[in-house]
Amino acid sequence: MLVDSHCHLDFPDFAGDFDAVMARAGEAGVTSLLTICTHLSRAEQVIAVSERAPQIVCTVGVHPHEAAGEAPRNVDALIGFASHPKVVGFGESGLDYFYEHSPRAAQQQAFRQHIEAARTTGLPLVIHTRDADADTAAILEDEMAKGPFSGVLHCFSSTPALAHKAVALGLYISFSGILTFAKSGPLRDLAATLPLDRLLVETDAPFLAPVPKRGKRNEPAFVAHTAASLAKARGIDLKTLAAATTANFFRLFAKAKTACV
Repeated sequence: MLVDSHCHLDFPDFAGDFDAVMARAGEAGVTSLLTICTHLSRAEQVIAVSERAPQIVCTVGVHPHEAAGEAPRNVDALIGFASHPKVVGFGESGLDYFYEHSPRAAQQQAFRQHIEAARTTGLPLVIHTRDADADTAAILEDEMAKGPFSGVLHCFSSTPALAHKAVALGLYISFSGILTFAKSGPLRDLAATLPLDRLLVETDAPFLAPVPKRGKRNEPAFVAHTAASLAKARGIDLKTLAAATTANFFRLFAKAKTACV
């Protein structure tokens, strides 16, 4: 039993064979899926996708790439979605200084708004961070001091320092197909040292297909390859790893316990 803790099922990549994608996920033992919102203007479409199958839940939020044009007017614009039974968290939000499709100030403001929504509702935040370790750590530490909130650093490929800071703050770390890449030895070394009860696995589908599926469209079934890589890095069997990451998912996204039926 596995959970794909981060995918984008509303993307057009899945429009033509959605039912087949879901069937393959089930065959691979993926029993729950979290589909992630990137544009607040598409929140209703993301929710609609989550309603297509009982094992799918979703988040609502604005990707840092879109912060300049889609940042919430205020935190209530996010919180208003929290009452929907399929909405189990916020995001993905955070900082991306690699592409900087939105100004850093806009990204930081939107990030803090999402944190406030998470703190207010008790729902977790899905955090995107790329080439922004120092500012991500500073904002997380500053906001945690204002009051606790929960969340996960998704598709983790940053420094050990950021991973350990996040864990110390009570957050979770999610690994994607990047973990399986040949060049990712240091990332696997890090994954082997982090507390097992803070780890999740994901696809980030349709992006970042894992080995041996590189070059193909990623899909939720492929999370099994990332889970196998993580299990190998930690020296444990896949069944143990799957049970742990599934339990971690439902501990973090507690609302999903009733939403996934």
